[in-house]
Amino acid sequence: MPEQPPSGRRERKKAATRQKIADTALRLFLERGYDAVGIRDVAAEADVAVTTVFSHFAAKEALVFERDADFERRLARAVTDRAPGAPLVPALRQEMHALVRHCLADEAAPVWRMIDASPALREYEGSMRLRHAETLAAALAAEPGAPRGATACRAVARFVVDAFALAREADDPRAAVDEIFRMVEAAWEAAEAGVPVRPAT
Repeated sequence: MPEQPPSGRRERKKAATRQKIADTALRLFLERGYDAVGIRDVAAEADVAVTTVFSHFAAKEALVFERDADFERRLARAVTDRAPGAPLVPALRQEMHALVRHCLADEAAPVWRMIDASPALREYEGSMRLRHAETLAAALAAEPGAPRGATACRAVARFVVDAFALAREADDPRAAVDEIFRMVEAAWEAAEAGVPVRPAT
């Protein structure tokens, strides 16, 4: 379920400007190093005002994760937009496979090396994953027959979102996603059945 393109002329122009800024920033980051490039450098290279950059991206780190909102929406829509009667966990697993394939394409490798080398980007990625998990948890909680209480939905949502990072680090990302989602499915079934989660001893 990829992000739908904007329909109106104004929206298309705004989206094109945003994409130009993001593409320019990423090119500069990879050419010069993330820490060596400032927002003013990005604005000058993209031929826009600094305020325009900040109107599209709240922080420098957001320039690297420009598909952040799309990732968040796609996970939630895997739950809310699936066909009537379609099982929930397989729909999420299918979407996660698609996200992992996209983000592990050969051209993405330099970007992930840059992220892994930057404490600021790793911290931003962590906060981003927590936000995605909260959005997914809300979608799960709205499901008919969902577990009562927020804790189970939040726990399963975090497990799903963390599958992306775990798969990215695995030798066989596809097998890793399948393995993780077997555990996700077991956790969701236990939560639906009201099985209490006992703390580790």
